[in-house]
Amino acid sequence: MSKDVTNLTLLCDYYEYTMANGYVEAGLSDRIVYFDMFFRNVPDNGGFAIMAGLEQIVERIENMRFDESDIEFFRSKGTFGEKFLDYLRGFRFTGDVYAVPEGTPIFPGEPIVTVRAPAAQAQMLETLLLLTLNHQCLIATKANRIVRAADGRGVMEFGSRRAQGSEAAILGARAAYIGGCVGTACTISDKVYGIPASGTMAHSWVQMFDTEYDAFVEYCRLYPTNAVLLVDTYNALESGVPNAIRAFKDTRITKGGIRLDSGDLAFLTRKAREMLDAAGLKDIRIVASNSLDEFIIRDLIDQGACIDAFGVGDRLITSHSSPVFGGVYKLAAVEDGEGRIIPKIKISNNTAKITTPGFKKVYRLFDRDGKAIADQICLADETVDPSVPLTLFDPQAPWKKKTVSGFIAKELQVQVFKGGRRVYDSPSLPEIRRYCEEQIGTLWDEVKRFVNPQEYYVDLSQRLWQLKQDMLNNRAGPGE
Repeated sequence: MSKDVTNLTLLCDYYEYTMANGYVEAGLSDRIVYFDMFFRNVPDNGGFAIMAGLEQIVERIENMRFDESDIEFFRSKGTFGEKFLDYLRGFRFTGDVYAVPEGTPIFPGEPIVTVRAPAAQAQMLETLLLLTLNHQCLIATKANRIVRAADGRGVMEFGSRRAQGSEAAILGARAAYIGGCVGTACTISDKVYGIPASGTMAHSWVQMFDTEYDAFVEYCRLYPTNAVLLVDTYNALESGVPNAIRAFKDTRITKGGIRLDSGDLAFLTRKAREMLDAAGLKDIRIVASNSLDEFIIRDLIDQGACIDAFGVGDRLITSHSSPVFGGVYKLAAVEDGEGRIIPKIKISNNTAKITTPGFKKVYRLFDRDGKAIADQICLADETVDPSVPLTLFDPQAPWKKKTVSGFIAKELQVQVFKGGRRVYDSPSLPEIRRYCEEQIGTLWDEVKRFVNPQEYYVDLSQRLWQLKQDMLNNRAGPGE
């Protein structure tokens, strides 16, 4: 599928370039470094987040380049040396990237992307990675909460007009589809990504005709296989639903739908269902919209609302209740002249901001029933042997221990770039969506609660924990 991939290399915080210039001037630009991207908190205080946006990361890294207009722009700033400008002229990414596949449930503190690359290159990736993954992980996570609240009823993403910019609408629809939405109102997202686009009508369509009935009949005539009529332009129960019933019968449509976008949706949908069923239109679906989120949807269902599908707009596409994902990108290690990996740590008085040093990988442990037990972050040269009992412990409270045996261990990250060459093919979007649903199914229901979920443990291996403690003890001091 053809995509319009724009060179977004300059969509970058300015200090990435001043640091990269400094690395070049100081002779450090080619020193191999390791950066981790991770996040600290799950949006909405939920139990897990969802990885999304890797396909765009791959495309954007492949397209990183600087043309002469970019170089002239840097020269005009009076800040960058000619040596750095020459470096940019022949720039291509040459490093390694490891990442958690899209659709995977992810948890705070674990590296979801690891970059091993020359220092200047790795530094220039920071903003690109963060803005892409922070956005799509956020929307996929919110969409999945809403989809789970709908309890098997379809959820359409209806948020384009409320999204914070065109790319937020297009890629937000993509992320929402990964999270479980069945489709989108965003037409271009269908063209570019194959996300099923659909829609009903606006109040303006009804108002254009002399009568509500005329508007419904004409719509049924034009779209006999997909007529969904908006019934609350005037009065839903007194005119909208009766006129819809009449229009369906006069055009001989037995499979279509009505949409309610205002009022007490629990009451109105129950009454509308009674009216439709009494008219013999049991296969006419009821769609509800109007500033919905996971909590409103859950309450509607609990109150006996007769709703077959939901259209969710601004509270999904902006993650209205928790609009920041909070991913960060931190240096974890460097290589010395002999290729030895030297771990690095960021120390802070705020313990949540203390980083985990070293080149790492993440294992997810599953029990015999396929349920996820915990994740363990290890140093890259460690392996988890499922044939040997493994003692897990809470890194913040190491006296809290649990020994597991007979488990299955799966390494979460896959290699995406090797020596600057792409070595990973992104699955199709429907495949990512199915994988996401399957992987969420491995989580315990307690972790999936909307309020006060059970904490899913992300532990450190004994070696990694000891390394971190040693570095804290040796380097402790005032931090930010």
